[in-house]
Amino acid sequence: MKDRLEKIYQKYLKIEEELSNPQKLTPTQLKELSKERSRLTPIYEKILEYFKTEKNLQDAKQLLEIEKEPEMISMLKTEIEESQTKLTQLTEELEIMLLPPDPNSGKNILIEIRAGTGGEEAALFVADVFRMYTKFAESHGMKYEVIDANPTGLGGFKEIILSIQDERAYDLFKFEPGAHRVQRIPVTESGGRIHTSAITVAVLPEVEESELVINENDLRIDVFRSSGPGGQSVNTTDSAVRITHIPTGLVVSCQDEKSQLKNKDKAMRILRARLKEKMEEENKANADAIKRQMIGSGDRSERIRTYNFPQGRVTDHRINFTSHNLSAVMDGDLDELFSELTLQDRIQRLQQAKE
Repeated sequence: MKDRLEKIYQKYLKIEEELSNPQKLTPTQLKELSKERSRLTPIYEKILEYFKTEKNLQDAKQLLEIEKEPEMISMLKTEIEESQTKLTQLTEELEIMLLPPDPNSGKNILIEIRAGTGGEEAALFVADVFRMYTKFAESHGMKYEVIDANPTGLGGFKEIILSIQDERAYDLFKFEPGAHRVQRIPVTESGGRIHTSAITVAVLPEVEESELVINENDLRIDVFRSSGPGGQSVNTTDSAVRITHIPTGLVVSCQDEKSQLKNKDKAMRILRARLKEKMEEENKANADAIKRQMIGSGDRSERIRTYNFPQGRVTDHRINFTSHNLSAVMDGDLDELFSELTLQDRIQRLQQAKE
């Protein structure tokens, strides 16, 4: 453990030294080194605390060997005990922090939110969850944009896709994929009965063009007029774009922008992300047993959370987490939930690493 910490410590210092002379780096090198420094900074700070505690422990032990005064001996024994306890705690924290990073960590993401069972009520909840995610993004200074949306007449969405551009995005939202269930009295319900509806969420890391090269000959691109709720035309030009990836049959359409070029660009972003996801899913057969033990498989059919409005609570079924502050959660206060999901995932991964 000590040797590993020393290597990381030296690696961090080397990155700092290289970044102090940015003129000697290419833009790509600068970006990669800055990203790695950002990832290592909390680990480096924890290592400094570990080394400091370890030194305090060693110094106290040495003083204890030569100390004669009973009062000082008692104080040194207390300090030794406290340092040993803190060192154990720091070791456990570092073991978790040193788990291999997710390969998608640091990437921007696409979040796809779709109405499931429940008709118009499910579509309205899509709008609520969209608002919840964007409120969270805003409160943390994250940039986001709507990539595509399929609105309904009552203010809901059959589907909405948004992009969140921030290096923290994937790590924060990666546990959101799955089925989100809502229990409440719909605005369309005149009898006051509680209905249960569901939506699905998918989180896809954005893929750079250089990461996944798509052959133009494998694409069929169709253009058509955008339409709004109920099918009415909202654009008099053929600005909407539908892209079909012929080898896989994947189809992506985008009509959110008035510009055909912008819609094509957004559609290609979605297509790259979905193609990468499909490729990774096909390569995960050997890791399924491990994957099932992690928090959430990412399967949209897996019910991960229930939002119960009559009781004002939200429950994440994977970690048995319940908050009775549903109104705050729907306003984007997801910090406690995301922190608990991250912690439990790290604990499970650490247990698996030791097995």
